[in-house]
Amino acid sequence: MRSPPHFATLVLLTAVSVLSLNMILPSLPGIAVDFGTSYASASLLVSGYLAVTALLQPLIGPLADRYGRRPVLLGVLFLFTLASAGAALAPDFTTLAAFRALQGAAIGGYVVALAVVRDTRSDANAAGMIGKINMAMALAPMLGPIVGGVLEATLGWRAGFAILALAGAGTLAICWRDFGETRPAQTGHTETMLSGAGALLRSGVFRANALCMAFTTGAFYTFLAGAPYVAQVGFGLSPSRLGFVIATTTCGFMFGSFLSGRYSARAGLIPTLLAGRLVACLGLTVGLVLELTGLGGLGTFIAATLCVGTGNGLSVPSASAGAMSIRPELSGTAAGLSGALVVAFGAVATTFTGYAVTGANPQAILLALMLATSGAGLAAALVVRKRGPG
Repeated sequence: MRSPPHFATLVLLTAVSVLSLNMILPSLPGIAVDFGTSYASASLLVSGYLAVTALLQPLIGPLADRYGRRPVLLGVLFLFTLASAGAALAPDFTTLAAFRALQGAAIGGYVVALAVVRDTRSDANAAGMIGKINMAMALAPMLGPIVGGVLEATLGWRAGFAILALAGAGTLAICWRDFGETRPAQTGHTETMLSGAGALLRSGVFRANALCMAFTTGAFYTFLAGAPYVAQVGFGLSPSRLGFVIATTTCGFMFGSFLSGRYSARAGLIPTLLAGRLVACLGLTVGLVLELTGLGGLGTFIAATLCVGTGNGLSVPSASAGAMSIRPELSGTAAGLSGALVVAFGAVATTFTGYAVTGANPQAILLALMLATSGAGLAAALVVRKRGPG
């Protein structure tokens, strides 16, 4: 098969990786009760999953570069489906944790999807397509916990894993028919996985794009870690209204991704990248100043986080396309390395935010932390602008 996959297939691949992460969140208390373990232990099903995805991405990308997109994708989807079924049938918590870790193979769908976009499109057009994919799949973080909560309340936590197994099997069947190879296996002299990764890491432009992605997404992770505390302590919101606050960044991200998909091919990678960083930093700066002067409030906080989401939606596709354009023959490796860096920095950001945000005026602290990470992303974007797109 040589025809590239349809847009809907690429969206499906990215959505499955997100759903597999957050659909089990409402089930963590039930899992802890069923297996007689603590909630902290059950939470390892999330942090462990993230750790595995961080480790897998730098492996999956080079494998897809060397052996082709299609076989690697089908392999990770088969592993994800098997792991989901195993988790649904797990007799004890240790077995569940092991299969849950194997579910991290789902991240391979996202890595391969990004590589395919770069295989089939020019730099600016790749950023536009990534923006469209991000816009479509941004619904997954909102829908996942809702679906998981309904399943937990009606059928129990095992139903969530069973649904993921069915989703994996269905995605595997779709990709078997629709996913044509866009980069055949390399039969001549090729760089090893380590040498290819090393070549990218020696590139200052790649490092700047990857760091821009990490810092940009880090602002979102910072928000997720601090928003529940700020909503409750800073604004006195009930848990039912917390979801509205969290949804603001997602809505902004969808809007920014729409703008990226529509205009990045015309404007170019670097202008779109910088525009996103400026929108996020300016919105956060105004919000922080108003908060520190006593003029802020819930509306100001939401407006600032909307700017973060919009700016991220503009910047991430351009940074991703820029990172994969340094060495197009290593686009899978680039997607894997940059993705691993994003997850690793996200883990650090969420951990630090959890401790830092509990001080006085938590909303100002959270805005300041988000501004710091967004500002670091702007600095990285300026390095990209200085050194050129590739």
